Amino acid sequence: MTVHPPGPLWTGRASNRGQWLLAVAGAACVALGVELAVDSNWTGGLAPLLMSVIGCLAVGLLILFGTLAFVHVAVTVDAEAMEVRCGHIGLPRRRIRLVEVTSAEFLPRITPQQWGGWGCRWRPDKGTAVIVRRGEGLELRLGDGKVFTVTVDDAENAVRVIRAHLRALAG
Repeated sequence: MTVHPPGPLWTGRASNRGQWLLAVAGAACVALGVELAVDSNWTGGLAPLLMSVIGCLAVGLLILFGTLAFVHVAVTVDAEAMEVRCGHIGLPRRRIRLVEVTSAEFLPRITPQQWGGWGCRWRPDKGTAVIVRRGEGLELRLGDGKVFTVTVDDAENAVRVIRAHLRALAG
């Protein structure tokens, strides 16, 4: 039995400041919905007012929470796993045990367009990904044939750490 020191072997983050603009737009939609509900001189009837309030609140909350979840990502590699946590509350979260990893690759240029946008993504030809910005990231190939990609700063060092751990597991 091998005893590993506690704590992370590598940590990294990636942020997308542009997402804050979308979050502000979401907050503005929520504020408009509240304003309509509280102080409205709407003369078109109750049903259109109710639909407008609900629509503004729903769209605003969807935009707000959807963007805040992917403003940044934190990635930690320890002796057992790589963990990816999104946003300020760490959700969604993905933990991949290193014994399941067959290879790790550094990707110098990942774009949201390659994945269909920002956020948690799945594409049948590419696997799953957490994309918070364009730029460098890493790709893990798993023993079950699945692929996981994440954009993160200093991804090249993360790949070195993961590869060293994979060599230690194999040897």
